[in-house]
Amino acid sequence: MQIKKTSKVYDVVIIGSGAGGGMSGYVLANAGIKVLMLEAGPFFDPAKDSLQLKWPYESPRRGGNATRPMGDFDAAYGGWNIEGEPYTQKDGSEFQWFRAKMLGGRTNHWGRISLRMGPKDFKSKTNYGVGDDWPITYDEIKPYYDKIDRLLGVYGSMEGMENDPDGIFLPPPKPRLNELFVKKAATAYGVKVIAGRGSILTAPLPGNKDRHECFYCGLCNRSCRIYGNVSASSCLVIPSIKTGNLEVVTNAIVREILTDGDGLAKGVSYISKNDMQEYQVNAKTVILAASTCESARILLNSKSDRHPNGLANSSNAVGKYLHDSTQGGGVVVMPQLLDRKRFNEDGVGSLHLYAPWWLDNKKLDFARGYHLEIFGGMMMPSYGGYFGFEGAPVPFLNGFVPGADGKMKDAGGFGASLKNDYRRFYGTMAGFGCHGASTAREDNYCEIDPTVVDKYGIPVLRFRYKWNQDDVNQAKHMQETVKNILHIMGGIPLVQPQGPETNYGLDKPGKGIHEVGTVRMGDDAKRAPLNKWGQAHDCKNLFVTDGSVFTQQSEKNPTWTILALSMRTAEYLIDQRKKQNV
Repeated sequence: MQIKKTSKVYDVVIIGSGAGGGMSGYVLANAGIKVLMLEAGPFFDPAKDSLQLKWPYESPRRGGNATRPMGDFDAAYGGWNIEGEPYTQKDGSEFQWFRAKMLGGRTNHWGRISLRMGPKDFKSKTNYGVGDDWPITYDEIKPYYDKIDRLLGVYGSMEGMENDPDGIFLPPPKPRLNELFVKKAATAYGVKVIAGRGSILTAPLPGNKDRHECFYCGLCNRSCRIYGNVSASSCLVIPSIKTGNLEVVTNAIVREILTDGDGLAKGVSYISKNDMQEYQVNAKTVILAASTCESARILLNSKSDRHPNGLANSSNAVGKYLHDSTQGGGVVVMPQLLDRKRFNEDGVGSLHLYAPWWLDNKKLDFARGYHLEIFGGMMMPSYGGYFGFEGAPVPFLNGFVPGADGKMKDAGGFGASLKNDYRRFYGTMAGFGCHGASTAREDNYCEIDPTVVDKYGIPVLRFRYKWNQDDVNQAKHMQETVKNILHIMGGIPLVQPQGPETNYGLDKPGKGIHEVGTVRMGDDAKRAPLNKWGQAHDCKNLFVTDGSVFTQQSEKNPTWTILALSMRTAEYLIDQRKKQNV
């Protein structure tokens, strides 16, 4: 196949348009730097392309069409399995790799839970005796957390907790009825519950006329037509295009980063999904932000004489130290809310309430903590996804909960009886989702499968990931905590407690969609591909700005930290360009 090459040289080529790539592009474009952004999926503008206000009867599943794993109306194009783009496993691994190939990447899917990592989180080895310390401190990243709070908007409450730092907050939404029940029970159990922290505009954002405050439809997962929530497409990439300094090429599947005789990055090779033709573009600097595992894949496939193990991989650490959040939870139907009166329960599509980690790990049999995310109530009815009918999966609930006459009904239903059941059960569900910190380990990794390629002819990833005993102990503690709180609430459990044979209900690795760490930061070039600025030790004009740079995750959702780190790296690159170091 003939490769189409261009003579044009961009200042920077960015691979990926999600949180890391979007923020990098935003900072650089607004500084007057000419940037080309390569995105593996189609262009997506929530103002035009969102399915936000579609009704269940408009589902594409009606008639037998394919569905999305998070529900028919979820904004993310992709999922854990994409036709023609496989990945493989080894040693009994069951890692699940979620991909969202579209402008904005996985920021079209995420729950907008926007938490800062704390001072202890950046020093995991020092404080918990596991993992490695980051090469930076909280104080070094705090100014960038502050900047993105002001730039993007995040609601919350000032709590003064050492390892759950406060931010620059918009007013938080008020708790809904089901959340008040949960808070009362959690408090009785000794768990502190505070206002959620989410990147959704609950008030006008000063100086920004393109984004509007939330009107409480609760459908953030469908993307927001008024740009009321944070997505990289609406808040970062599209505004950057308007500067005239950012050009976007969509449907571009990157094969490799190209290097010159000195081992420096000189451009990118990609295959266009539009015509299946391979192209090469040139750049003075390359920023890799394709997502945690895809970035590792690209580096490992970018081999040359100077980089025989893959680009930026003299440490042989690219792909290693992969780690995802531990994940569990529980859900109940609250009898006290059956046949409830209908009233306005306005709310955002992210957390109204949240329980940060509250215990001292020195007294427990696992090293790191977890947090509780509270959900339920009168959610917008939907079609497809985890619960079928969000907030009230009636055909499932029949058979668990007695009817109004006190008699148990068979599961399912139809006609007038089913309609009455929906009225009865709607808004009665409440529960927790739990996300915890897993330890970065060298023996959890992704690598290139030597025998399998995707439909573009590019070698695919092979995963080796297993939970360790620390993770299992954490899951057991999660389950006991959730079970006890839900019992205090007087709820009827829909999911029964599980035992060691299922790791106490611990989800498979990757299901948390918080994977990080495959191209980690570190001062020692023999153990880490990147320095503390996200710059490759082996290639000074290559930078990485997605979740792969994490040295060690915390129990907090990673997106807010990815955004802050990306801004920090982009500003460093601008400084290095001025000094002619890159």
